[in-house]
Amino acid sequence: MLMPKRTKYRKQHRGRMRGRAKGGSTVSFGEYGLQALEPGWITSAQIESARVALTRHVKRGGKVWIRVFPDKPVTSTPAETRMGKGKGAVDHWVAVVKPGRMMFELEGVPVDLAKSAMRLAGHKLPIKTRFMVRDKEDL
Repeated sequence: MLMPKRTKYRKQHRGRMRGRAKGGSTVSFGEYGLQALEPGWITSAQIESARVALTRHVKRGGKVWIRVFPDKPVTSTPAETRMGKGKGAVDHWVAVVKPGRMMFELEGVPVDLAKSAMRLAGHKLPIKTRFMVRDKEDL
């Protein structure tokens, strides 16, 4: 699973997810991309699950870029614990994704194979996504 090697602070506030993605909203590295259409938290397990579905569908051909990284710690207290006693321990890591953010990119495969692979990867994620093709003038 993806997680930071080290962080300045162990725990974070939840924050808000207002507005669209500030950057990372174009297909920059590959030919095809999977773009987020809703805001949400994507866990490291969901990112890994989508990556595995993507790479297995293209039969380990082409090149895959993961454009999101889970750098936000999410805490939880154990079940059946009384109120109080402070904030819980870090349970898992999430990537904060806003609408417009390019999450995965792919190159080196035909467009129909890329589209079906990105559709499978999108089903592993808790938000709506869409398939994007790089503009010819960007090349």
